[in-house]
Amino acid sequence: MIPGAWLVDIAGAALFAWGVASGVGAVAGHAALALPAAWILCGVMLRAVATCTVDRIAVASAQAASRTRRAGLWHRLLGGRLARLISSGESANLALDHNTAIENRDQRFSPIRINAVVGPLVVALVVAPASWVAAAIMLGTLVPFTLGMILAGTASRRAAERQLAALGALSGLFVDRVTHLPLIRHFGAEARIGRQVRTATGEVAHRTVAVLRTAFLSNAVLEFFSALSIALVAVYCGFSLLGLLPFPAPEKLTLVPAFFVLAMAPEFYLPMRRLAAAYHEKQLGEAAEQALAPFAAEPETYGRDGGPDGAAGGSAVSDNASPAPFDGLHVERLVLAFPGLAVGPLDFDLESSDLAALSGPTGSGKTSTLAAIAGQLAPSSGSISSRAGTPLAGDAAAWAAQRPLLMTGNLGHNLALAAPQATEAEILAVAQRVGLGPVLARRGGLAMPIDHAGSGLSGGERRRIGLARAILSARPLILCDEPTADLDEDSATGIIALLRELAAERCILVATHDPALIRAARQEIAL
Repeated sequence: MIPGAWLVDIAGAALFAWGVASGVGAVAGHAALALPAAWILCGVMLRAVATCTVDRIAVASAQAASRTRRAGLWHRLLGGRLARLISSGESANLALDHNTAIENRDQRFSPIRINAVVGPLVVALVVAPASWVAAAIMLGTLVPFTLGMILAGTASRRAAERQLAALGALSGLFVDRVTHLPLIRHFGAEARIGRQVRTATGEVAHRTVAVLRTAFLSNAVLEFFSALSIALVAVYCGFSLLGLLPFPAPEKLTLVPAFFVLAMAPEFYLPMRRLAAAYHEKQLGEAAEQALAPFAAEPETYGRDGGPDGAAGGSAVSDNASPAPFDGLHVERLVLAFPGLAVGPLDFDLESSDLAALSGPTGSGKTSTLAAIAGQLAPSSGSISSRAGTPLAGDAAAWAAQRPLLMTGNLGHNLALAAPQATEAEILAVAQRVGLGPVLARRGGLAMPIDHAGSGLSGGERRRIGLARAILSARPLILCDEPTADLDEDSATGIIALLRELAAERCILVATHDPALIRAARQEIAL
C-alpha cells in the first residue's frame, strides 16, 4: 500500500506543477485562473492524503514489529541462554535504546526507500511528454549521484556502528554506576568513576562527530547533483524559449510545458532528499539490528554430547513437544570461559531428589556454573541435560540468588513473583518455612512495604526471600547461591535442615563456602 501512496504523492505533485504552469500561461494570455487554481488545490490535497497514509501505515507497522521484538528480547535477556555476561545497564540499552533505533528506522527510512528508487524514474516519465530532453538531463545526473551516495553511505554505515557501540557502552556504564552510587561514595571512588564517565562521553562525542562528518558529505553530494540537475533543466528551458540554444533545438518547447518541467524538476530529487534526511536512522537501525542479532536468535539447548540441539550429538525437541519429566541432572565436560575466568571441565550427576554442594574459593566460578545450569549462560563446551540425555525444560530450574530481585511493593507481591496463582495462605506458609516469621511479625506480615533496594532487610533476609520464591515455584531443580551466608549459626542450621528436607522431593544444588552445609550434602563438587 505504501508504494501506491507514493505514486499518489507524485500524481499530486504533477497536478500542482501543471496548475502552476497553467496559471502562468493564463496570466500571460489574460485567461481565467479558476481551472489552474483547481489543479493546484487537487494536487495539495492528494499529497496531504498520501503523506498521512504513508505515516500512518509506517508507524503502525513499526510499532507492531517493535512490540514483538521487545517481548522476545526481554525473554532472552532475563531468562535466556547468553553467550556472555552482560550488565544490567547493557541489557536495558539493548532492549530499549537499540529497539528504539530499529523502530525509528522502520518508521522513517523504510517507507521512503522504495520511493527513492522508483520516484525519480516516475518523475522522469511524467516530465518526458513535456520535454524528453529535460527528462534525459535529470536521468543523466542520477548516475554519478548514485555512485557518490554509495561511497558516502559505506563510510556512514561504519561510523554509525561505532557510534552505537560507544553509546551502548556509555549507557551501560552510567546505569550501573548510578545503581551503585552509595557504594562509590562510601569508598571515595568518585574521581575514578568520573574519569571513566568522561572517557566514555569523549568516545561518544568523537564517534558522533565522525557520523556528522559523513552525513554532511552525503548531503553535499545530494545537494550538488540536485542543484546541477535543476540548473541544467532551467538553463535548457530558458534558452529554448528564448531561441538562444547554441545547437539546433531538439524539440519545440512552449511556455506552459517549460514551466511544468521547471516545477517538476525539484520533485526528481525530492525522494532522495527525504531518504537523506532519514539516512542516519537507517544506519543506526542497521547497527542496532546487528548488535541484537545474537540475542534475537532462538535460545540453544545443550544435549548429552555437548553440541546445540540439531548439531552433532544434540537431539532437537520440537516446540510443540511436551517436556520430559525431570529425572535428575547430568553435567558432562562442562567448560565456561570468560575474560578472567575459566571453569571446568566439570562432570557430575544428581538424582531427581538430591542435595549437592558446589564448593571452591571466591572467584572460582560457582555462580557462573549455576547460571549455566539455569540456562542464563552458554557454555563454551560440554553438555547440561537431564539424566536421560534430553535437554532441560526452560522451567525446570528455580534460582535462589545471593541478591534476589526485589520490586517496589510489598513482601507478598515479591514472593508471589514465582507463583502468581499461589494463595495468601500458601505464600505465608512458605515464608514461615524459610524463617521469615520474625520479619512478618515485626513489620506487618505479607503487607510489609519493600523497595527495590530491600531497605531495612538484612542480607540473610533477602536470601530467605529468594529461597521462598524457589520453593513456591514448585520447580524440580533448585539452584541456591550461598543460602547460609549472612546468617547466624542457629539460622544457618535451620536453612540447612530445610534444604535437606526439600532434597527428599527435589534436586538441590547449592554454591557455598559453609563447611556445615557441605557436610550435609550428599556429594561435594569442588571447583
